[in-house]
Amino acid sequence: PNLSLTLVHFAITWLGLYLCQALGAFSPKSLQPAQVLPLALSFCGFVVFTNLSLQSNTIGTYQLAKAMTTPVIVVIQSVAYGKTFPLRIKLTLVPITLGVFLNSYYDVKFSVLGMAFATLGVLVTSLYQVWVGAKQHELQVNSMQLLYYQAPMSSAMLLFIIPFFEPVFGEGGIFGPWTLSAVIMVLLSGIIAFMVNLSIYWIIGNTSPVTYNMFGHFKFCITLLGGCLLFKDPLSVNQGLGILCTLFGILAYTHFKLSEQESNKSKLVQRP
Repeated sequence: PNLSLTLVHFAITWLGLYLCQALGAFSPKSLQPAQVLPLALSFCGFVVFTNLSLQSNTIGTYQLAKAMTTPVIVVIQSVAYGKTFPLRIKLTLVPITLGVFLNSYYDVKFSVLGMAFATLGVLVTSLYQVWVGAKQHELQVNSMQLLYYQAPMSSAMLLFIIPFFEPVFGEGGIFGPWTLSAVIMVLLSGIIAFMVNLSIYWIIGNTSPVTYNMFGHFKFCITLLGGCLLFKDPLSVNQGLGILCTLFGILAYTHFKLSEQESNKSKLVQRP
Protein backbone atom coordinates (compact mmCIF):
# COMPACT_ATOMS: atom_id res chain seq x y z
CA PRO A 1 0.00 0.00 0.00
CA ASN A 2 1.15 3.55 -0.84
CA LEU A 3 1.24 5.07 2.65
CA SER A 4 3.06 2.06 4.09
CA LEU A 5 5.63 2.21 1.29
CA THR A 6 6.09 5.95 1.87
CA LEU A 7 6.70 5.27 5.57
CA VAL A 8 9.39 2.70 4.71
CA HIS A 9 10.93 5.11 2.20
CA PHE A 10 11.22 7.90 4.74
CA ALA A 11 12.59 5.54 7.39
CA ILE A 12 15.29 4.43 4.90
CA THR A 13 15.90 8.09 4.00
CA TRP A 14 16.55 8.88 7.67
CA LEU A 15 18.81 5.82 7.98
CA GLY A 16 20.74 6.93 4.88
CA LEU A 17 21.17 10.42 6.32
CA TYR A 18 22.28 8.97 9.67
CA LEU A 19 25.00 7.01 7.85
CA CYS A 20 25.95 10.12 5.87
CA GLN A 21 26.45 12.21 9.01
CA ALA A 22 28.35 9.33 10.69
CA LEU A 23 30.69 9.32 7.67
CA GLY A 24 31.15 13.09 7.92
CA ALA A 25 29.10 14.06 4.84
CA PHE A 26 27.33 16.76 6.90
CA SER A 27 26.99 17.94 10.49
CA PRO A 28 23.48 17.88 12.00
CA LYS A 29 22.26 21.25 13.24
CA SER A 30 20.28 21.44 16.45
CA LEU A 31 16.65 22.27 15.63
CA GLN A 32 13.55 22.44 17.79
CA PRO A 33 10.81 19.93 16.82
CA ALA A 34 8.32 22.81 16.57
CA GLN A 35 10.45 24.37 13.83
CA VAL A 36 10.16 21.29 11.61
CA LEU A 37 6.61 20.28 12.62
CA PRO A 38 4.76 22.31 9.89
CA LEU A 39 6.97 20.72 7.22
CA ALA A 40 6.39 17.20 8.55
CA LEU A 41 2.62 17.76 8.83
CA SER A 42 2.37 19.20 5.32
CA PHE A 43 4.32 16.25 3.94
CA CYS A 44 1.89 13.78 5.54
CA GLY A 45 -1.06 15.79 4.22
CA PHE A 46 0.51 15.85 0.77
CA VAL A 47 0.92 12.04 0.73
CA VAL A 48 -2.57 11.32 2.13
CA PHE A 49 -4.55 13.75 -0.03
CA THR A 50 -2.58 12.95 -3.19
CA ASN A 51 -3.34 9.24 -2.72
CA LEU A 52 -7.01 9.97 -1.99
CA SER A 53 -7.16 12.15 -5.10
CA LEU A 54 -5.69 9.35 -7.20
CA GLN A 55 -8.17 6.84 -5.73
CA SER A 56 -11.20 9.11 -6.22
CA ASN A 57 -10.37 10.60 -9.63
CA THR A 58 -9.43 9.35 -13.08
CA ILE A 59 -5.76 9.57 -14.10
CA GLY A 60 -6.57 12.52 -16.38
CA THR A 61 -8.27 14.49 -13.60
CA TYR A 62 -5.43 13.66 -11.21
CA GLN A 63 -2.78 14.88 -13.69
CA LEU A 64 -4.72 18.06 -14.47
CA ALA A 65 -5.10 18.86 -10.76
CA LYS A 66 -1.41 18.15 -10.19
CA ALA A 67 -0.52 20.70 -12.90
CA MET A 68 -2.29 23.36 -10.81
CA THR A 69 0.43 23.06 -8.15
CA THR A 70 2.75 25.47 -10.00
CA PRO A 71 0.31 28.43 -10.24
CA VAL A 72 -0.80 27.84 -6.63
CA ILE A 73 2.86 28.03 -5.52
CA VAL A 74 3.18 31.34 -7.38
CA VAL A 75 0.09 32.67 -5.52
CA ILE A 76 1.33 31.47 -2.09
CA GLN A 77 4.79 32.96 -2.56
CA SER A 78 3.31 36.24 -3.84
CA VAL A 79 0.75 36.61 -1.03
CA ALA A 80 2.52 35.06 1.98
CA TYR A 81 6.17 35.86 1.19
CA GLY A 82 5.88 39.01 -0.93
CA LYS A 83 7.79 37.49 -3.82
CA THR A 84 7.20 39.07 -7.22
CA PHE A 85 7.11 37.12 -10.46
CA PRO A 86 7.56 38.89 -13.81
CA LEU A 87 4.57 38.65 -16.16
CA ARG A 88 6.61 36.68 -18.71
CA ILE A 89 7.33 34.00 -16.06
CA LYS A 90 3.62 33.76 -15.21
CA LEU A 91 2.72 33.47 -18.89
CA THR A 92 4.94 30.38 -19.28
CA LEU A 93 2.45 28.54 -17.06
CA VAL A 94 -0.24 28.88 -19.74
CA PRO A 95 1.29 26.52 -22.38
CA ILE A 96 2.38 24.12 -19.64
CA THR A 97 -1.14 23.84 -18.19
CA LEU A 98 -2.61 23.63 -21.71
CA GLY A 99 -0.13 20.85 -22.56
CA VAL A 100 -1.11 18.79 -19.50
CA PHE A 101 -4.80 19.33 -20.36
CA LEU A 102 -4.28 18.13 -23.96
CA ASN A 103 -2.60 15.00 -22.61
CA SER A 104 -5.35 14.30 -20.09
CA TYR A 105 -8.64 15.78 -21.31
CA TYR A 106 -9.91 12.46 -22.72
CA ASP A 107 -9.88 11.04 -19.19
CA VAL A 108 -11.09 14.09 -17.23
CA LYS A 109 -14.18 13.40 -15.14
CA PHE A 110 -15.34 15.44 -12.17
CA SER A 111 -16.96 14.39 -8.91
CA VAL A 112 -17.54 16.38 -5.72
CA LEU A 113 -15.47 14.08 -3.49
CA GLY A 114 -12.71 13.70 -6.07
CA MET A 115 -12.44 17.46 -6.58
CA ALA A 116 -12.36 18.04 -2.81
CA PHE A 117 -9.43 15.64 -2.40
CA ALA A 118 -7.69 17.05 -5.51
CA THR A 119 -8.04 20.63 -4.22
CA LEU A 120 -6.72 19.74 -0.77
CA GLY A 121 -3.88 17.76 -2.37
CA VAL A 122 -2.82 20.72 -4.54
CA LEU A 123 -2.98 23.19 -1.62
CA VAL A 124 -1.03 21.02 0.82
CA THR A 125 1.52 19.95 -1.83
CA SER A 126 2.11 23.60 -2.74
CA LEU A 127 2.57 24.54 0.93
CA TYR A 128 4.99 21.64 1.44
CA GLN A 129 7.15 22.63 -1.51
CA VAL A 130 7.17 26.31 -0.51
CA TRP A 131 8.16 25.41 3.07
CA VAL A 132 10.94 23.06 1.91
CA GLY A 133 12.68 26.09 0.43
CA ALA A 134 11.59 28.64 3.04
CA LYS A 135 12.67 26.52 6.02
CA GLN A 136 16.16 25.97 4.60
CA HIS A 137 16.67 29.74 4.37
CA GLU A 138 14.82 30.55 7.60
CA LEU A 139 16.69 28.00 9.73
CA GLN A 140 19.99 28.39 7.84
CA VAL A 141 20.30 24.66 7.13
CA ASN A 142 21.12 22.69 4.01
CA SER A 143 18.99 19.97 2.41
CA MET A 144 20.60 17.13 4.40
CA GLN A 145 20.32 18.91 7.73
CA LEU A 146 16.62 19.69 7.28
CA LEU A 147 15.64 16.29 5.86
CA TYR A 148 17.54 14.63 8.74
CA TYR A 149 14.89 16.03 11.12
CA GLN A 150 11.84 15.91 8.87
CA ALA A 151 12.19 12.26 7.72
CA PRO A 152 11.82 10.55 11.15
CA MET A 153 9.10 12.98 12.25
CA SER A 154 7.04 12.32 9.11
CA SER A 155 7.59 8.57 9.49
CA ALA A 156 6.22 8.66 13.05
CA MET A 157 3.17 10.64 11.90
CA LEU A 158 2.48 8.25 9.02
CA LEU A 159 2.61 5.34 11.47
CA PHE A 160 -0.42 6.85 13.24
CA ILE A 161 -2.23 7.71 9.99
CA ILE A 162 -1.80 4.35 8.19
CA PRO A 163 -4.32 2.33 10.32
CA PHE A 164 -7.15 4.60 9.06
CA PHE A 165 -6.41 3.86 5.40
CA GLU A 166 -4.40 0.64 5.07
CA PRO A 167 -3.89 -2.71 6.81
CA VAL A 168 -1.17 -2.83 9.46
CA PHE A 169 -0.96 -6.54 10.27
CA GLY A 170 -1.57 -9.56 8.09
CA GLU A 171 -1.37 -9.82 4.31
CA GLY A 172 -0.44 -6.47 2.75
CA GLY A 173 0.28 -4.85 6.13
CA ILE A 174 3.53 -3.15 7.01
CA PHE A 175 3.93 -5.59 9.93
CA GLY A 176 2.61 -8.55 7.96
CA PRO A 177 4.56 -11.41 6.33
CA TRP A 178 7.16 -10.27 3.78
CA THR A 179 8.81 -12.48 1.19
CA LEU A 180 12.56 -12.11 0.61
CA SER A 181 11.98 -10.75 -2.90
CA ALA A 182 9.56 -8.14 -1.51
CA VAL A 183 12.09 -7.06 1.12
CA ILE A 184 14.83 -6.70 -1.51
CA MET A 185 12.61 -4.71 -3.90
CA VAL A 186 11.36 -2.40 -1.13
CA LEU A 187 14.94 -1.80 0.09
CA LEU A 188 16.04 -0.96 -3.46
CA SER A 189 13.08 1.40 -3.90
CA GLY A 190 13.97 2.92 -0.51
CA ILE A 191 17.51 3.70 -1.69
CA ILE A 192 16.06 5.38 -4.79
CA ALA A 193 13.58 7.27 -2.57
CA PHE A 194 16.49 8.50 -0.42
CA MET A 195 18.18 9.98 -3.50
CA VAL A 196 14.90 11.42 -4.81
CA ASN A 197 14.00 13.05 -1.45
CA LEU A 198 17.47 14.53 -1.16
CA SER A 199 17.38 15.84 -4.73
CA ILE A 200 13.96 17.46 -4.13
CA TYR A 201 15.28 19.35 -1.09
CA TRP A 202 18.49 20.28 -2.91
CA ILE A 203 16.71 21.56 -6.05
CA ILE A 204 14.12 23.60 -4.13
CA GLY A 205 16.72 24.92 -1.67
CA ASN A 206 19.11 26.02 -4.44
CA THR A 207 16.53 27.21 -6.99
CA SER A 208 12.83 27.59 -6.14
CA PRO A 209 9.62 25.52 -5.82
CA VAL A 210 8.50 26.79 -9.26
CA THR A 211 11.74 25.62 -10.89
CA TYR A 212 11.36 22.23 -9.18
CA ASN A 213 7.87 21.95 -10.68
CA MET A 214 9.35 22.64 -14.11
CA PHE A 215 11.51 19.53 -13.59
CA GLY A 216 8.30 17.65 -12.77
CA HIS A 217 6.58 18.80 -15.97
CA PHE A 218 9.68 17.86 -17.97
CA LYS A 219 9.65 14.40 -16.35
CA PHE A 220 5.99 14.06 -17.39
CA CYS A 221 6.93 14.73 -21.03
CA ILE A 222 9.91 12.38 -20.93
CA THR A 223 7.75 9.62 -19.43
CA LEU A 224 5.23 9.86 -22.27
CA LEU A 225 7.94 10.07 -24.95
CA GLY A 226 9.89 7.21 -23.34
CA GLY A 227 6.80 5.00 -23.28
CA CYS A 228 6.25 5.72 -26.98
CA LEU A 229 9.87 5.22 -28.11
CA LEU A 230 10.92 2.36 -25.83
CA PHE A 231 7.71 0.39 -25.30
CA LYS A 232 5.72 1.40 -28.41
CA ASP A 233 2.90 2.91 -26.33
CA PRO A 234 0.40 4.68 -28.60
CA LEU A 235 0.71 8.48 -28.67
CA SER A 236 -2.24 10.42 -30.08
CA VAL A 237 -2.00 13.71 -31.98
CA ASN A 238 -3.44 15.59 -28.99
CA GLN A 239 -0.84 14.04 -26.68
CA GLY A 240 1.92 15.00 -29.11
CA LEU A 241 0.63 18.59 -29.20
CA GLY A 242 0.38 18.54 -25.41
CA ILE A 243 4.02 17.48 -25.06
CA LEU A 244 5.11 20.23 -27.49
CA CYS A 245 3.09 22.86 -25.57
CA THR A 246 4.54 21.75 -22.24
CA LEU A 247 8.12 21.67 -23.57
CA PHE A 248 7.64 25.13 -25.10
CA GLY A 249 6.55 26.49 -21.71
CA ILE A 250 9.50 24.84 -19.94
CA LEU A 251 12.01 26.17 -22.50
CA ALA A 252 10.50 29.67 -22.28
CA TYR A 253 10.69 29.57 -18.45
CA THR A 254 14.32 28.39 -18.59
CA HIS A 255 15.24 31.12 -21.09
CA PHE A 256 13.62 33.87 -18.99
CA LYS A 257 15.23 32.63 -15.76
CA LEU A 258 18.69 32.49 -17.37
CA SER A 259 18.18 36.00 -18.78
CA GLU A 260 17.14 37.16 -15.30
CA GLN A 261 20.29 35.66 -13.75
CA GLU A 262 22.52 37.30 -16.39
CA SER A 263 20.81 40.63 -15.75
CA ASN A 264 21.37 40.32 -12.00
CA LYS A 265 25.05 39.46 -12.55
CA SER A 266 25.47 42.50 -14.79
CA LYS A 267 23.92 44.76 -12.13
CA LEU A 268 26.31 43.37 -9.50
CA VAL A 269 29.33 43.95 -11.73
CA GLN A 270 28.26 47.54 -12.51
CA ARG A 271 27.88 48.48 -8.84
CA PRO A 272 30.73 50.73 -7.58
